[in-house]
Amino acid sequence: MTARHVALVGSGYWGKNLARVLSELGALAAICDSDPELAGPIAEKFDVPLIGSLGDILADEAITAVAVATPAGTHYRVARDALLAGKDVFVEKPIALELSDAEDLARIAAAEGRVLMVGHLLHYHPAFLRMLEAVREGELGRLRYVYSNRLNIGKLRREENVLWSFAPHDISMILALAGERPNRVSAVGHCYLHETIADTTLTHLDFPSGLHGHVFVSWLHPFKEQKLVAVGESGMLVFDDTLGWDDKLLLYRHGIEWKNGVPVANKANAERVVLSEGEPLTAEMSHFLDCVATRRTPRTDAREGIDVLSILHAAQQSMDAGRPASPAAAAEAAAKPAATARSDYFVHPSALVDDGVSVGAGSKIWHFSHVLGGSRLGARCVIGQNVMIGPDVAIGDGCKLQNNVAVYKGVTLEEDVFCGPSMVFTNVLTPRAHVERKDEFLPTLVRRGATIGANATIICGVTLGRYCMIGAGAVVTRDVPDHALVVGNPARRIGWVSESGERLGDDLVCPRSGQRYRETADGTLEACNG
Repeated sequence: MTARHVALVGSGYWGKNLARVLSELGALAAICDSDPELAGPIAEKFDVPLIGSLGDILADEAITAVAVATPAGTHYRVARDALLAGKDVFVEKPIALELSDAEDLARIAAAEGRVLMVGHLLHYHPAFLRMLEAVREGELGRLRYVYSNRLNIGKLRREENVLWSFAPHDISMILALAGERPNRVSAVGHCYLHETIADTTLTHLDFPSGLHGHVFVSWLHPFKEQKLVAVGESGMLVFDDTLGWDDKLLLYRHGIEWKNGVPVANKANAERVVLSEGEPLTAEMSHFLDCVATRRTPRTDAREGIDVLSILHAAQQSMDAGRPASPAAAAEAAAKPAATARSDYFVHPSALVDDGVSVGAGSKIWHFSHVLGGSRLGARCVIGQNVMIGPDVAIGDGCKLQNNVAVYKGVTLEEDVFCGPSMVFTNVLTPRAHVERKDEFLPTLVRRGATIGANATIICGVTLGRYCMIGAGAVVTRDVPDHALVVGNPARRIGWVSESGERLGDDLVCPRSGQRYRETADGTLEACNG
């Protein structure tokens, strides 16, 4: 793998740390951030270009991977765009905010053969790795109870509550120690600074094996505490990340004896567990780079990220409803057909695709567009911003609809149709706001390869012929022949155009392709076969 092949998307609070480590590892190729005042000094410090557009990053073939450190609400969109552009992706926790989006990312990564890794940093901490090894090798006996405290004063958030901000780290570690997923989650939260954003939460996890755990998080605590405790039948391990390396991981070989039916604790002194010191973030990003080079599955892959996300959702549901919730039920709901499997086409997060819509492979549906039920889009279509399609509209393969186009019921587009910005289809001839005329809709057919210019209007009931071209602003009130070039209001033919879109001269030869055409007896145009 060549050096300097990873672009960092987002260089804020945590992104600047990723920039440093990726630079130290010789992999940082560029920083993508829309805020030059924030990101400019970081890019200058690490001698890489600052690029404001994600599209420019994704179009650069020299960049083979991206690290996403943008706000959590944008993780799905940025990671999805990168995967579809053929990039390997490292995305900070959480993998997404919605389970259906996380599942979608996993499907895309698998379909595209891309590495997708989630930034659960503490999985790469030497103390946790040693703790995990001890549990898996039975050094503590049967594991009975795991708990974590992640407490501090600040950093206060307003875009997410403390559960979503702090708890993913601890949930991820507890899942690894348990080796199973909980079947029940109970959580309570309390709001002190804002009426709907919890500042402290306590989450209980019940596992099928009988193991129990809890996660206590708060950003309103008098001092910093980052502690994970694993209690087994023959020992206890305490990982305290606020202490120096000598004391980060302590083993207590406490025992319990029963005397005359009464349990008695036999306390033992703490034993220091020797660790190999190392920065977790460096280990994490080195692991990502290794997975990119070898195509191995990351330790914290998409599935691990989805498991954590399902528990976050269950905990939030429990807090909202005041009763226990099931992570499995949340995951099952996210996997239902209503959450359409979209591994082979793209839908921007702001767009809406109704149930019962069929979308072909390679199509893209951009910002704020809406495809209504019963509609069918072919393969490789591009639907621009603020487009409305349907209901029950058929659009063929390879069509391109520019911004602000509405395709109403009754309109059919064959293959490779181009609709310019703000062009208009109508569906009734004499509309009145107070008169219902849905039973008077007239069908409109746009044949293969037709082009409709910006701001043109197509009156319902007409057919636009194959490879015709409608000039910008034209108003089409009658059928248009194949290859006709029409302009004006009402539109009239002023010439002919080739299949390639070139205006034809008197010789009727396409200047681009050399294809010859001839006029027919009925006043239309057709290609010569040879």
